[in-house]
Amino acid sequence: MARKILTVVGARPQFIKAAVLSAALRQVATEVLVHTGQHYDQNLSRVFFDQLPLPTPDVALGVGSGTHGEQTGEMLKRLDPVIQREQPDWVLVYGDTNSTLAGALAAAKLQVPVAHVEAGLRSYNRAMPEEVNRVLTDHLAARLYCPAPFAARQLALEGITQGVSVVGDVMDEALALVPERPASWLGTLGLQAGGYHLATVHRQENTDDGRRLAAIITALGTLPGPVVWPMHPRTRARLDQAGSHLPAGIRVVEPVGYPESLALIRHARAVVTDSGGVQREAGLLGVPCYILRTETEWLDLLEGGHAVLVPEPGDLAAAMASGQARGQARSAATGVAAAIVSDLIQA
Repeated sequence: MARKILTVVGARPQFIKAAVLSAALRQVATEVLVHTGQHYDQNLSRVFFDQLPLPTPDVALGVGSGTHGEQTGEMLKRLDPVIQREQPDWVLVYGDTNSTLAGALAAAKLQVPVAHVEAGLRSYNRAMPEEVNRVLTDHLAARLYCPAPFAARQLALEGITQGVSVVGDVMDEALALVPERPASWLGTLGLQAGGYHLATVHRQENTDDGRRLAAIITALGTLPGPVVWPMHPRTRARLDQAGSHLPAGIRVVEPVGYPESLALIRHARAVVTDSGGVQREAGLLGVPCYILRTETEWLDLLEGGHAVLVPEPGDLAAAMASGQARGQARSAATGVAAAIVSDLIQA
């Protein structure tokens, strides 16, 4: 009898990873795809199902927004009966969101083994909700798929050595999923290749602190040429609450789909972000990346010089002027999905 895998997704990076893995998984197993509804905005959810070879969710929980506790608790409440009804052999989760933790915790409580894709990443900052999610998920998981050796070493430091595999980064394979948008597409936004910076800012530590968000806006406003900012609904809400006005050089656009996001990264002078996924994509595409955080879980990007940390927004212009991050393409991992599926089916 074919294995049954219940996959839990809920946010943009998970949709992208699942598009890679679901295609391989469904060739040899039965997959039940559950969308928690953590991201429910059209431009952060539905567009990815339209643009990527991602199956329509079998179950939509429709949880929506809320505090971290409310959101995670509601997911647990709604996942429980789904897992009990489906009786999967594995529950598969991705990354470090509230959907990740809810899927892992609901499965563990029901004695269903958990597989975690993108295991072993650490920022060493427990104030980040994502760090709490990834640590707890790794300690619940029976199969842990690491994107790089440094992640497996971190798990070993925490006493996790069983079920650990270094398979590479699923995001690398995602780049080949959709046709590349030509540079001419930038004209629809009034942009030219190499003539703009790309910014993405959405993390709690950058958006919930009004003074820090204001400092980030000021720093972005000092960069030469337009700064294109596909604005996350969370960030827009914080700016509206504060009544903030953006400098003339910052051009806000709605969140874009995956092919459009890759095009904006590929043709930017540099990327300024607090997003883990955007860091990875910039590194793979050879675009300098400046990270608006005090730490990153992607240590290999720092070690390779693909990205640099900018803890203080006021240091951004100087870091860019000195070229601290190098636009050097990173080698892409291959065969990642096949390795995960093969291991999971045999486990």
